[in-house]
Amino acid sequence: MRFLLALCACLAAAMVAAAPVRIKDLVEFDGVRGNDLVGYGLVVGLNGTGDGLRNAPFTEEIMSNFLERLGVNVTGETFRPKNVAAVFVTATLPPFARAGSQIDVTVSAIGDAKSLLGGTLVMTPLNAADGQIYAVAQGTIIAGGASSEGEAASVTQGVPTAGSIPSGGRVEREIAFDFAGLTTVRLALRTPDFTTAARIESAINKEFGSGVSQMSDPGTVTLSIGATGMNSPAHVLSRVENIIVEPEQRARVVVDQRSGTIVMGQDVRISRVAVSQGNLTLRVEETPLAVQPNPFAQGDTVVVPRTSVSITEEPGIGMAEITDGASLSEVVAGLNALGVSPRDMIDILKSINAAGALHAEFLVN
Repeated sequence: MRFLLALCACLAAAMVAAAPVRIKDLVEFDGVRGNDLVGYGLVVGLNGTGDGLRNAPFTEEIMSNFLERLGVNVTGETFRPKNVAAVFVTATLPPFARAGSQIDVTVSAIGDAKSLLGGTLVMTPLNAADGQIYAVAQGTIIAGGASSEGEAASVTQGVPTAGSIPSGGRVEREIAFDFAGLTTVRLALRTPDFTTAARIESAINKEFGSGVSQMSDPGTVTLSIGATGMNSPAHVLSRVENIIVEPEQRARVVVDQRSGTIVMGQDVRISRVAVSQGNLTLRVEETPLAVQPNPFAQGDTVVVPRTSVSITEEPGIGMAEITDGASLSEVVAGLNALGVSPRDMIDILKSINAAGALHAEFLVN
């Protein structure tokens, strides 16, 4: 981990500017978006790992309804199969998806099924937010875990109660969208920033001419299709999305306390500050002693408490002074050279940020 942090520090110090990227990697085009789909279905063919119908009565209800639609009369019948499970099926309908195209679906158990391994999802309609059916899912589930049990113990790895069906959904209805009739298209920045939006506006106007694009706010750039001299929005966007722009990034420090990872931007700066760090360890040990009476003497055995308390201070860094305007990469490299552990380094950065000397957005995960 120390080597990784030192490597990150060297890379951050070596960068002098953000790498130029395509506009298509910075923005989302208005109207070019997916739509979420959801359905309620039944998985069959499980090896005794399905829902307990007493605890999940909705599974029996959907199974009965499904058999009724297939012409099997189960009214008044009592059945307790263990190889079926009720599931939620979710998917995303991609933009411009056409009828007959296939999409991936995700299947998740909603009852007390132990595993969906080896199961098959039967035909399940998928609805959008408007309540209309846009796709139908069916197929064999690929679960992302494994489960096994014996008489007195069981073991589970991953999540066997959720899985996916690659290309398991088939689009049955298209979403009506007159893309060819658009006169203006809005470009929504994934990370809103005034400087980046202004650079996108300037790059598009340089490609097509003045007045083609205009920055509305830090997250939106409006593109006029008619001003480009081209009648097809698809052809205009195919040129726009490949224009190279250098995005601006905010100074930001991201810390993951669980793994001890520190990620920093190149523009992070630290004001003049002094840092002193050390660890105190308080140790309390209980060693009770049993005292017994002498032989042939009257008395009871007594437990005498014995407590040992000690405080030790582990070696840390002494009073270190950080010069004004130092970059965070230089600070991290210096702390690495002193042998500071990643955990202690995170605590030091927190303290520097609390003191108001860290000039960046500080995010802790």
